[in-house]
Amino acid sequence: MKTFSARPGDIDKKWVLIDAEGIVLGRLATHVAMVLRGKNKASFTPHMDMGDNVIIINADKVQMTGNKRADKRYWWHTGYPGGIKFRTAGQILEGKHPERVIVKAIERMLPGGPLSRKQMGNLRVYAGAEHPHAAQNPEVIDLAARNPKNTRSA
Repeated sequence: MKTFSARPGDIDKKWVLIDAEGIVLGRLATHVAMVLRGKNKASFTPHMDMGDNVIIINADKVQMTGNKRADKRYWWHTGYPGGIKFRTAGQILEGKHPERVIVKAIERMLPGGPLSRKQMGNLRVYAGAEHPHAAQNPEVIDLAARNPKNTRSA
């Protein structure tokens, strides 16, 4: 019996909608990274982009355990001497682009390379409850109902 390897014609992509309100960031990111890679499918092939398109809404209402909202830092460097800067996760979530916390968490859970960058193109994250992808009829995934550890109250 030969090992199955998916070809581009074998790939069936769906649209998935996830509401991040009250969901713990790490648990949300691991599930979304798995769906983006396609590891939830029986026909998973590591070198193909066979993951689904994922829409995440209410990104500004994602939760973190412990003191991560105040202690977790996102660093960058300006390129000038002494130009190292950071923002905490709480500052980003309360700022202009709160969806970047979720995007970074998911991006860092995927293996690096051209395929991962292509798979990140299948991710859409919105801070509010509205999204422009209603025509795709996304399947709603309720992470809160799957495991009580997935949710956390503010």
